[in-house]
Formats: sequence, structure tokens, C-alpha cells
Amino acid sequence: MILVTGGAGFIGSNLVRALNARGSDDILLVEDLREGRKALNLSNSRIADYLDQARCLALLEDGSDLSGPIEAVFHLGACADTTEWDGRYMMDANFRFSRALFQFCSRRAIPFVYASSAAIYGRSTDFREVAENENPLNVYGYSKLAFDQFVRHQLPAAQSLVAGLRYFNVYGPREQHKGAMASVVYHLNSQLQETGSVRLFDASHGYAAGEQLRDFVHVDDVVDATLWFADQDVRSSGIFNCGTGSAATFNTVASTIIDWHGRGEIEYIDFPPKLEAAYQAFTQADLSRLRSVGYSGTFRDVDIGTREYLNWLAS
Repeated sequence: MILVTGGAGFIGSNLVRALNARGSDDILLVEDLREGRKALNLSNSRIADYLDQARCLALLEDGSDLSGPIEAVFHLGACADTTEWDGRYMMDANFRFSRALFQFCSRRAIPFVYASSAAIYGRSTDFREVAENENPLNVYGYSKLAFDQFVRHQLPAAQSLVAGLRYFNVYGPREQHKGAMASVVYHLNSQLQETGSVRLFDASHGYAAGEQLRDFVHVDDVVDATLWFADQDVRSSGIFNCGTGSAATFNTVASTIIDWHGRGEIEYIDFPPKLEAAYQAFTQADLSRLRSVGYSGTFRDVDIGTREYLNWLAS
């Protein structure tokens, strides 16, 4: 059985569908479905069992066995709200649960692949996975960094694969439930349909209007990399960036959406002062470490990926 946490969420639901496409439906889904709209992401997917996230944590911390045997764990469940500042809540959701799962897998030599985040880098312009580049700007980023640091301390004793993937700006199908935390592509497309224009931030952080840069990565490419790691052995353990390796401006994304629709214009709005200290104006994954362990998968150019996503949304 394959355990997937956050399996009704954005990346998780796409991963479950990819497992199904491989012929695997022996999946233990671990989720917090208080936000029930997430369940619709799995309406056409197949699982074998379901466990509430809080119940799963209680079982793990009691030392109980889960439904099993478990052959791999994909840990994608987390609080991903970068505007949430309740540190106790964030550390419970993103550190405590992650640690309990890690310890469960470690005792049983189960491959453990988990979601880290590019938020760890803060305003760094060097995106190699080393401590001197890690300076998160919010408690979400810190919660992810804290678990990465925990993993680093445990890796020398690992008997099976442990891989943390620092996802960059992921976009694509099945993210609509995320609300304000959905991708720029999703929000700009919605704005154009509703108002006839898309809104981008004016000049900020040393960048001209709409010229802030992000590494936008399609969810299907993220899922491919995530699944690849579960087939590797302990020698491929570590923490790895997962992005395209190329940054694109918000203007580029907006122009692609306008071109796809054949209408619309860009409107620049004042940068919100409350975001000033916690905003990443530039991200770009360094893929050297990912390639060094043998991952040769390709990543869609943002223009191609955005058009594919818009086609999916239109359908």
C-alpha cells in the first residue's frame, strides 16, 4: 500500500491520479477534509482506504501501526498559507506531523518523499540547497526549514530513501480549492474572465512593474519528479529543488493568458505595504543537485504549461 498525505490537495490529488494511471489504486489517503471541496479533486480517482489526518497523527505518536503494509510514503499534506502567522498551528501542521511520519518510515525502512518549499530561500538570489542560502520570510517558510534541518540531522543514519523536494511556484489543474493561495496563473485567468483585465504589482523590490520573477513549474512535472524518487534507493536521499530552473516575469505569464483568450489588458496596482517584508520578488531553482542523483525529467516552459492549463480550465 502507498500512503499519500494531502492526497485531496493540489499536488496530492494529481499524484494520486498519476498513481492510478500507473495501475496503482492500493492507496491509503490521509487528509483533513474539513474543507470538503478538496474531495472533488478525487472524484474520478481510486483509493483503497482513508484516514483522517488528526487520527493518523494520534496513531503515529502512539506507536500504532497504520493500515498496511506500507511500501512508500508521499507526504504532501501541510498548511501552505504563507499569510498565516500562528506559529504553534503552523509547526503542528508542518513539523510535528512530518516528524512523526519520518520516524514511522525510519523504523520500518519505508521510502519517504516529502514536500519542502522554495519559501525557505526568502530573498536569497542563490538557490542552491545549502544553509547559507536559507532565510525564510514567514512562519510557513520557517516550518518547512525546521523540518529540513531535522531531516539533515537524521540522514546519516537513514536505511531507506528520504527525499525532500523544494517545490517552487507550482500551477496547474486541481488547485481551485486553495483560494488566495492558488497560483498566479489561476488568479490572472479568473481576473481576465471577470473584468477583462489582469492585475499585476507595480514596481517593487528593485523590479519594474510586472517584472518580478518567479520559477513557475507545472504540477505534472512536479508529480513526475516526486514519483521518480520513490523508486530510488537510500543513495539518492537528500533535499532537492523542484522547479524549471528558469525564471519568468509576471508580465510574461499575463501576456500568455491574454494571448490565449485573444483579449484583455494588464493593469498595474500599488504593491501592498503589508507584503513588503515577506515577498519573494525572484525565485529560480538550481537543479544541479537534482540532476546529480540521476533525475533527467524535463520541465515545461511556462508559456507551454500555462496554455495547457488554460485548455484544461476551459474544458
